[in-house]
Amino acid sequence: MPTTAQLESLYRVSYQLTFIMFQPIHLVCVDHRTRNLYVLAGYAENLEFEIVPNGEVF
Repeated sequence: MPTTAQLESLYRVSYQLTFIMFQPIHLVCVDHRTRNLYVLAGYAENLEFEIVPNGEVF
């Protein structure tokens, strides 16, 4: 289950991708071992984001 900080960051990233950059989001998943969120986006699936439990985006 994502943390509150991760959900806030996910919302921010999703908003920027879809409404500002007009890029599709293909996949959002949680790694249950590390509890990181992963986002795969872009028309060529070339945009990757990792959101750690404290909400930082890499």
